[in-house]
Formats: sequence, structure tokens, C-alpha cells
Amino acid sequence: MTEPNPFELHRAGVRAAFDRAGARYEAAALVQARVAEELLARLEPFAFAPDVLLDLGAGTGRATRRLKRLYRRACVVALDLSPGMLQQAARHQTLLRRFERVCADATRLPLAAQSVDVIFSNLMLQWCDPPDEAFAEARRVLKPRGFFAFSTFGPDTLRELRAAWGEDSRTHVNRFLDMHDLGDALMRMGFSEPVLDVERMTVNYQDALTLMRDLKAIGAHNVTAGRARSLTGKDRLRGMLDRYETYRRDGRLPATYEIIYAAAWAGRERDERPSSPEALAARAVGGEVQVPLSRIRRRRRS
Repeated sequence: MTEPNPFELHRAGVRAAFDRAGARYEAAALVQARVAEELLARLEPFAFAPDVLLDLGAGTGRATRRLKRLYRRACVVALDLSPGMLQQAARHQTLLRRFERVCADATRLPLAAQSVDVIFSNLMLQWCDPPDEAFAEARRVLKPRGFFAFSTFGPDTLRELRAAWGEDSRTHVNRFLDMHDLGDALMRMGFSEPVLDVERMTVNYQDALTLMRDLKAIGAHNVTAGRARSLTGKDRLRGMLDRYETYRRDGRLPATYEIIYAAAWAGRERDERPSSPEALAARAVGGEVQVPLSRIRRRRRS
């Protein structure tokens, strides 16, 4: 018999976690907001004029609002697995800049084939493991000239937290796919010449419990099959906190995020593409970025 995968994600658990987090998500989703800004900036060189744009995994609709500003004539669709998140997204609509809200799974899109010009997806695909079904659906709904831009977390994400839990037999941190595995999956699902690059960001915290509270606030609960089914004992929690303390530098505890940015075309013919996807990689920073938590908060409010 095949051994059960301890990192398998339960979709119902994912939905429930984000439903609970909807009202407080934006106050804690600081990394998500920063990555969304970068992904939005990477669309600018292409000067798209889409008829239909899909924000796949739109969450509370903060990026959807920006997309509607950028593409005023487009029908912009905010699609998310969580009804609670989409309820919050209504707050980002205005009378003149409205977008559609659709509650659905990225692996079963309720959209017609070849009906979408551009798909934008910010830090959602890590909840689709493996990503093949989501990629296949994205490919299905994109028009022949369709463009797919997304960000997701790479395997170094939360490496300190994972190492601190390392002596525990249960899974406490999700598994994140490597950039090359994502590129291979895009090719398998029929996308053309995907371009991917990586940025590493370090967010500094006062203590590990603050990090864990922020993860809970954005709905990033542990919903893997191998998670503990009961409350973590005080001794195990204390052991994890003590091990995390070994990473403390200059009075702060780091949390690493590996961000993978990707872009691909639905069409296979070069003359079908409005521009080269290599332009998307031109903004790649490549190295590590040290980001104090307070600095990200200031960016979010500006």
C-alpha cells in the first residue's frame, strides 16, 4: 500500500482556516501585500488591455482593487476558495470600479474555456499541492494569447520555524515546491517557456510566538494530513521556542520567506505573444532582502 503523504492539504481545512481569518487578514498579511506590489509592477511593461482578467486566489480583494485601477475597461474577477475572504473583498469595491466575486476552487474553475486574457495569482498556489490541477485549469480558461503571472512560496520559506520543530514527528509547516518543479509542472500542463525567479525576504520578529500569531491571523493554519490532532504539549512548545532562539541576532528573530515569481504564456507560437516573457524577469532582485516588520507595516499604510 502507498504510504499516506503527511503534507497532503485538506481543501475543506484550507477553506475553513481562511474563512476564520477574513476579518483580520489584511492587518497581518504584510508579506502578502509586499509581494503583491512586486507582482503588480511586473505586469506594467506589457501594457495589456485585457477584456477579462482573473485574480486567482484573490483573498480580501486588496490586489483586485489595484488590478481594476490598472485595467479599468476589463471585467476583473476576484475568485477565492473562501466565502469569508470574498465577503471582505466587497469593501474594496467602489461604485465606478466594481469587480466580480466568485467563490470557487482553483482546481475546478467555473469559467468557460479560452475566456480569460490574463490570470494574476498572488501567494495562493502553495495551497494547491501538487499544482498540476490548478495549472491545468488556468491553461484551460486562458485564451491562446493568455498570460499567467503568479507568486508562491519556495522551500526555504519559514525554514527557521521548520527546523525549530524538527525533533517533533508531526508536520508543523507546509511543504513548498522548488522553482524547478513549478517550471516543470507549467510545461506539463501546456504553458509555453515559463520564466521564474526567486527573491528571499527576511522578516524580523520579537519572538516566535508573534510569528505564529501572525500566521494564524492570515489563515496559514497547519492543515496537512500529518499535523498533530491534539493541542501541542507545553514541553514540546517550549522546546521549539528554545530552538528558535538559537537564530536570534541583534535582539530579533528572523523568519525567512522564499518568494518565487513566475510567468508563462498559454500560446505556443512566438508570434502570438505580445512581448517576450524575459521582460518579466528584468525586475528580479536575486539576492536576499532584510525587511524589518515595522517597515512593511509603514509600506502597507502609505
